[in-house]
Amino acid sequence: MRRNELSDVSIFVAVAQENGFRAAADKLKLGAGSVSEAVQRFEDRLGVRLIDRSTRAIALTKAGELLYRRSLPAINDLETALKDVHDLNEGLSGTVRLTAPTVAGRLFLDDLITGFAKEHPAIAIELIYDEAKVDLVTSGIDAAIRAETLLDPDTYAFPIGPTQQMTIVASPDYLAESPPLEEPADVAVHSGVCFAIAGADKLAPWVFAGTDGPYSVMPHPKIVTNNVTSILESAKAGLGLAYIFASSVESSLADGRLVQVLEGQTAALPRFSLNYLSKRNMPPRVKAFVDYAKRYNP
Repeated sequence: MRRNELSDVSIFVAVAQENGFRAAADKLKLGAGSVSEAVQRFEDRLGVRLIDRSTRAIALTKAGELLYRRSLPAINDLETALKDVHDLNEGLSGTVRLTAPTVAGRLFLDDLITGFAKEHPAIAIELIYDEAKVDLVTSGIDAAIRAETLLDPDTYAFPIGPTQQMTIVASPDYLAESPPLEEPADVAVHSGVCFAIAGADKLAPWVFAGTDGPYSVMPHPKIVTNNVTSILESAKAGLGLAYIFASSVESSLADGRLVQVLEGQTAALPRFSLNYLSKRNMPPRVKAFVDYAKRYNP
């Protein structure tokens, strides 16, 4: 690839990332006209339109989307390589950007990050708690802690944190007015406070331990949320059964606001996973975090 072609690819990727020519120009410290001309020149050379333009907005064409998705990792690798060369002179530093579900903080992640920060005082950490699936290619996130169901198959992952024991709880008032619960099949006639994995149309299964292996029984969703605290509060308010981390309800069981049902019949969930994009050209700061997480033992 000729030098001007590499420059044009970088400019095109910046326009796609910033969703506009002027924003890309500001980021690249170029004139808006120069950015627009570079993209048009690139399109002419390829013989295909990459960006549809209007007076108010831009949109990637199908070809543009393909090129963006295929080019962005290479551009990121190049930027990482340049930063790593700088880091060789500056020592291990920079920022590790992470995302994780809220519950992971209390379960193990706060402790892990504290230990890592003490071991690497020159590295800053940005941690955003978010329950949704994340695209590590386009998000700028270095690593994501997620359940197995939210892992991207094109990335790398390894288990992290403890095995999660689940339990089913409800308020005394709800149980007093509802059908009895003697076996997991009885859950099907109850209202439930359910966790949304990736939108309200996909709910986390309620998993029970059976003689032939784990199986799922779901209640009628009364409340659907992607926040564990909201699940806990809805259960206390008597809105239905809740399938929740056992460690999250210890105090509520102790003070009587919640009652455990079907004790010993829920199956333990797999550990969370640390999900990252590539083992090749990994920034030193990210490699340091991955290495620390691999040897972390809660």
